[in-house]
Amino acid sequence: MFPSGKRTLKSLLRRSCVLYHDRTALSLLDNAPVIYEELGRRVSLLSHDLLRHGITAGQRVAILSENKPNWGIAFFAITITGAVAVPVLPDFHGNEVDYILRHAGVKALFVSEKQVQKVSKDILASLSAAYLIDDFSRFPSDPEKPLPKEDSQSIGPELSEIIRSGEKAPELPDYEPQETDPASIIYTSGTTGLSKGVILTHLNLIFDATATLQIQPVHREDRLISILPLSHSYECTIGFLIPLMRGACITYLDKPPVPGVLLPAMAKVKPTMMMTVPLIIEKIYKKQVLPQLTSSGLRRILMKTRLFRTIMHRVAASKIYKLFGGKLRFYGIGGALLSADVERFLREGKFPYAIGYGLTETAPLIAGCSPDKTRYRSTGYAIPGVEIRIHQPLPETGEGEIQVRGQNVMQGYYMDAEKTREVITEDGWFRTGDLGFIDDDGYLYIRGRLKNLILGPSGKNIYPEELESIFNKSDYVLESLVYQDQNQLTARVYLNDDMIRQEIESQNKNESEVTDYIRKKLEDLRHFVNTNTAGFSRITKIIEQTEPFEKTPTQKIKRYLYTG
Repeated sequence: MFPSGKRTLKSLLRRSCVLYHDRTALSLLDNAPVIYEELGRRVSLLSHDLLRHGITAGQRVAILSENKPNWGIAFFAITITGAVAVPVLPDFHGNEVDYILRHAGVKALFVSEKQVQKVSKDILASLSAAYLIDDFSRFPSDPEKPLPKEDSQSIGPELSEIIRSGEKAPELPDYEPQETDPASIIYTSGTTGLSKGVILTHLNLIFDATATLQIQPVHREDRLISILPLSHSYECTIGFLIPLMRGACITYLDKPPVPGVLLPAMAKVKPTMMMTVPLIIEKIYKKQVLPQLTSSGLRRILMKTRLFRTIMHRVAASKIYKLFGGKLRFYGIGGALLSADVERFLREGKFPYAIGYGLTETAPLIAGCSPDKTRYRSTGYAIPGVEIRIHQPLPETGEGEIQVRGQNVMQGYYMDAEKTREVITEDGWFRTGDLGFIDDDGYLYIRGRLKNLILGPSGKNIYPEELESIFNKSDYVLESLVYQDQNQLTARVYLNDDMIRQEIESQNKNESEVTDYIRKKLEDLRHFVNTNTAGFSRITKIIEQTEPFEKTPTQKIKRYLYTG
């Protein structure tokens, strides 16, 4: 696909714009689409404007915006000039945005109108160029003052005139990035609260994309709906670069992907592929599917039999498939562990799901498979060209730290050689910090994070994620978190308010009785978990979490906020 020495984002763009020139590349729902030829023209215009404002190879240019076609145009315009894109998650707080822009030393910025207030005036004043990404108009260093007359020529009007007139855009800039040049610095938003700048090269991204295509093909006829932030490597590589590499079409939403927005959009687009995180399908299962499957005492009894459960799962999954547009052939799930009961539902319902495993530091995919090759509770097998080893596995279980080596492993953490040395060995193995094992067929199974591992009083390993999965099997639980507090194994549980409220109303309980009812429900849950786990990992204390847990963009709970 890429000639020797040309595995760069510029080569990807140039190739796709020629091969698929008249096909739709990017689209905002209910707006005019951008075809591949037009994508190339707009990228060229914008890249030349960056060069005119002194942006040179190696300099950092930030993108702070929600998903939209112009996000991808900006990303390519930055990287083909040899500059380094710094995608900033729109969910970041202003303080986090400020830290990233300063730490990365950005020289230019693309920002959406919704995110402008997060950027401090002194940072704006220091930039060589700033653009409103909504239309690529120039943004003044002081928003309260108009642009000086000499700066009033914006790329926005020029671009609009060229589109209307059909005037040919200039060729892409002459600069040819090298494979080992940094293409992007992505600042992680992890569960530990530590934000690090992950340096991904052109080779990292292109290698991971082409290797992923070998386990799950993408075709020019494919249609995708993008609902995860492009500023995360999961969506950027798998939901953006891969489809564009194959001539597929990507549609973005102009509103958050809540059911009232997402389902009508899917009915219009009829996507064939989409990337998601577990929370989306878990919420649908808990709030829509499960209540129907357990709506009567008889159904609850019958659901304990495999045959009846499989039939019911098949019917329910078929309904969801139709709600999702009826054309899905790949429903990718990543970013966090999928609950066991939801995976069983998808599996028995023959829903075309597949689970992948990766990290920002690995560009991101490490392991995965196509829907027809999934195995229950596994994240698939290593993508081609990537090695996985289990470091110091326990003799009795084969479990140990997952370590990875391949051309998808990051160059390092930006301006942090010490942390880089901590996670990449001298012979190139990346320490993921995740615990797991590999079966005889090469399928990888994740047990949890090494940092979350709790050593029990008897010296046995306790995996909080496994206990949380037991809690989450309960109809009454939406989310849970298990941790050690003053040598006590403690659980925080966010209850299913809808189910609790229905039961309280049906039993006509008063306010004082409600408190006792919830207290008893929590104790019942503690007992349920303790009777389904080993004695050394029993929960001592349980606390009601009255609000949803705060999460990362990939919907993992920010554990550090709750575990002290």
